[in-house]
Amino acid sequence: MAFSANQTYATGPKFSENFPKKTISTLLKPHNLPTLNPCKKNHVLPQQHKPLYISAATGFGYTDGPARTRDPFSIRCNAYEAGRSQPIVPISIGFDREEAAQKAKIGVYFATWWALNVVFNIYNKKVLNAFPFPWLTSTLSLAAGSLIMLVSWATNIAQPPETDLQFWKNLLPVAVAHTIGHVAATVSMSKVAVSFTHIIKSGEPAFTVLVSRFLMGETFPLSVYLSLLPIIGGCALSAATELNFNLTGFMGAMLSNLAFVFRNIFSKRGMSKGKSSSVGGMNYYACLSMLSLLILTPFAIAVEGPQLWAVGWQNALSQIGPNFIWWVVAQSVFYHLYNQVSYMSLNEISPLTFSIGNTMKRISVIVVSIFIFQTPLQPINALGAAIAISGTFLYSQAKQ
Repeated sequence: MAFSANQTYATGPKFSENFPKKTISTLLKPHNLPTLNPCKKNHVLPQQHKPLYISAATGFGYTDGPARTRDPFSIRCNAYEAGRSQPIVPISIGFDREEAAQKAKIGVYFATWWALNVVFNIYNKKVLNAFPFPWLTSTLSLAAGSLIMLVSWATNIAQPPETDLQFWKNLLPVAVAHTIGHVAATVSMSKVAVSFTHIIKSGEPAFTVLVSRFLMGETFPLSVYLSLLPIIGGCALSAATELNFNLTGFMGAMLSNLAFVFRNIFSKRGMSKGKSSSVGGMNYYACLSMLSLLILTPFAIAVEGPQLWAVGWQNALSQIGPNFIWWVVAQSVFYHLYNQVSYMSLNEISPLTFSIGNTMKRISVIVVSIFIFQTPLQPINALGAAIAISGTFLYSQAKQ
C-alpha cells in the first residue's frame, strides 16, 4: 500500500559533477539553450516536488525505545521518494492525547452530572409525595453529603482541604444563600410537578442580569437583555397554563432562583481570596454542605419539628413499606453526588459551557419526569417551556 505526499528537496552545489561535461554540452546545443554554470555556494535550484511512498509502518500503539510501551496514539512509518529505493523520511503520525483525554473527561462529567440529577429528582419527588416535609428532606440531603465527605477524608479516599478561619468567613454568605435556595427548591417540588419547578428555575438568568444590573452596577450588551424576553415570556406562559398550579410551589422556585444568584455572586467574591482559591471543587462543595447543614438544622426543627416528622414517617412506612427508606437514602446520596460532580466540572470547563450543560440538564429532567410521573401537559404549556429553555440557551450565547 502506498500514498503520495509532496516532498520538497533541492539539488546541492555540486550538481554538474554527477554528469560528464561533454554530455551536458551535447544535450544543450541542439536546443540552443543557455549554458549551465556551476552552482555557486549556498545557491539552490528551484524547488521540485515528487511523491512519497510509505515503505514501512510500525508502532500502531507502541512507542520505540528500550522498553516497548503501549501508546494507542502513536504510529511510526518510513517513506521513500519516487525514484529512490531506500527510506529517506521517517514520519510520525500522532494525536494530542491530552486534548482527547480532556474531552473524554468532560463528556464523562456531563453524562454523570445529568444522570445523577435525573435520579435525584425522581427519588426526591417520590419521597415528598409520601412524606411532605421538605425542611427535613433538605436537611437529610446535606447530612448525607457531609457524612460521605467526612468518611472520605478519614479514610484518605479524598485529600482533606487546607482551610483557615478566613475561608469559613468567606464561605458563610455562600452557605446561607445555598441553604435558602436548596430549601426553596425542595418546598417547590413538594407542591408542584418536577417539570414545572424546573421550567420556572430555567428563568435564573433573568434574576442574574437584574441583580447584577441594579445591585452590582454591571452593564450588559443589548443581546443579553433581548435574550431575557423569551425566558420571562416562556416562564409566564407555562405558569399561566399549568394545570396543577400552586402559588407556594411557584414562589419557592422563584426564591430558589434568587438565592442561587446571590450564592454565585458571593462565591465569586469570596473564593478568590486567601486559601479559598486553593480548595478544589469537590472539597469546596463538601465544606459548603457542612456549613449549610449547621445553618439549616435549627430552622428545620423550628418549622416542622420531631413530632410531625415521627407521625409523617410512620404514615409513609405504612403506605410505601421498607422501600420508602431506600427512597430517602437514594435522594440524599444522589443530591450530594450530582452537586459534587457539577462543582468538579466547573474546574474543567468554562462558565459558558457549564451554562449550556445546565440548560441541557433541565431539559432531560423535565422530559424524564413527565414520563415517570405521567404529568399532564397541555401543548401551550409545553410551548412555554420550550420558549423559556430556548431563551436560556440564547442568554448563554449572548454572554459569551
